Amino acid sequence: MDNLTLGKRIREARRAKKFTQEYLSEKAGIAPYYLGEIERGIKAPSLKVFIAITEALKVSADSLLRDSITAGSLCINNEISELLDTLTPKQRACAVDVLKAYIRAIQSAGANESV
Repeated sequence: MDNLTLGKRIREARRAKKFTQEYLSEKAGIAPYYLGEIERGIKAPSLKVFIAITEALKVSADSLLRDSITAGSLCINNEISELLDTLTPKQRACAVDVLKAYIRAIQSAGANESV
């Protein structure tokens, strides 16, 4: 995972909690400017800082690293399930149909690109 993607996910998690950079940096024990650099992808956090950020945000590491680790697919599956759970049965069936069509389209596009 690149620094930019990780920083973006940290920022999204922070904003979802309605935390300011100052508040999160204080909870994580780091300087606000350093958190800003992490969120902008300028710097990568050390493992110690990464753990402090996840603990301060009360999010799992795999939710921030979901594209980089195998366990991340479970996080994505849970996210999809949670989204589907907010729908009526009819809406859920429609959403699944749309997802299937989208997957076929991107797989087809990928097959065309490799030719």
